[in-house]
Amino acid sequence: VIQAVFFGICVLTDLSSLLTKGNDSQEQERQLKKLISLRDWVMAVLAFPVGVFVVTMFWSIYIYDRELVYPKLLDNFIPAWLNHGMHTTVLPFVLIEMRTTHHQYPSRSCGLAAVCTFAVGYILWVCWIHHVTGVWVYPLLEHLSPGVKIIFFAAVTVIINVFYLVGEVLNNYIWDTQK
Repeated sequence: VIQAVFFGICVLTDLSSLLTKGNDSQEQERQLKKLISLRDWVMAVLAFPVGVFVVTMFWSIYIYDRELVYPKLLDNFIPAWLNHGMHTTVLPFVLIEMRTTHHQYPSRSCGLAAVCTFAVGYILWVCWIHHVTGVWVYPLLEHLSPGVKIIFFAAVTVIINVFYLVGEVLNNYIWDTQK
């Protein structure tokens, strides 16, 4: 969903840019700048770190023991192409976007705070779903003791923050903004 929303914003930004080109409207220019800022923020804080996290975690666990993250039973309901659409294509598309469009990252402290807020919010949502249904969204969590779950959730939050920093460094490297 994050990727769909992000790339929807990208299309909207590109269309708005084309439609306002050559137009002297200050208001349209101001709105376009807001849209570009939103696009850049979503890329920096959500699309890149969450996208890279999903691909690396999903396929790492899947290779180790697919039943922990994507039980074979799901093959009956979710075709392989859709699984790859959710867990594979995210990475090349977000890397292509990073290479073709310069994104202005927020200050490091604001970016990391936003990534932490998202990670903690998502973890709380996963726990809430378990509380209400009695079923863990990710089967891996069924096999972890409460203490290990806390360590796992803390590690996940750290990893997603590392991916935020990787995205910032990669963006700066690609666009040579440090020189």
